[in-house]
Amino acid sequence: MPAWEVLNREQHADLRASRRIDGARHFAQIVADEFPLAAPHYPILFTKNAETGAFYAGVVMGVEPGRNLLTVDGALPDYRPADLERQGFFVAEGQVVIDPDHVAFADPAGQPLFGPDGEAEPALKRVQQALRTLEQGIPATDAIIRRWLTHRLLEPIDVTLHSDDGQHVRLDGLYTVSLDALHALPDDVAVTLFRSGDLQLAYAQAGSIRHLRTLGRIRNERLLDGGL
Repeated sequence: MPAWEVLNREQHADLRASRRIDGARHFAQIVADEFPLAAPHYPILFTKNAETGAFYAGVVMGVEPGRNLLTVDGALPDYRPADLERQGFFVAEGQVVIDPDHVAFADPAGQPLFGPDGEAEPALKRVQQALRTLEQGIPATDAIIRRWLTHRLLEPIDVTLHSDDGQHVRLDGLYTVSLDALHALPDDVAVTLFRSGDLQLAYAQAGSIRHLRTLGRIRNERLLDGGL
């Protein structure tokens, strides 16, 4: 267990947090409010919690564990999901706590959390917003997924990437919204989903899977260049 510390301006006045730590993250959980922000850049897919079996949503940034294909010098150039933004930070008993040994705090060139006056700097404000996004968004997203499951809108997706060198990479345990099932919904159900915002989110997710081709292209290019 990490030795968590309650974040405070006295003890952590000089603490810095780096955003260039995403290179080893190939998957990150996101919540429904992030779908419109993430969909232009990443494939959004669903998987199951290994312990509970419950579905949750996430963005795929690589096709192999421990390797993010989209980072530049360790940082994502586009939208950074809240789950990545808050790395090293947690909420415990209503307080923001940190794991002081987390890699996020190991870079002396990271961004300061507190200014000279002790006020929160932009880096900390982003973390605070990320923590709020997850705290409020996870229950709301769970409810949306349950509604989709009620209407049998999730289905397994076969993700197999083929490389020019003959290698094949298969991603298992992933799910997507079924457009066939969506289009077969009764009109009254479709209207209800539209008014709740669920329908728009479903289309955003389904449309985002086109980015899997981008991941496959990047991986293939790096294999040919000897970068993997």
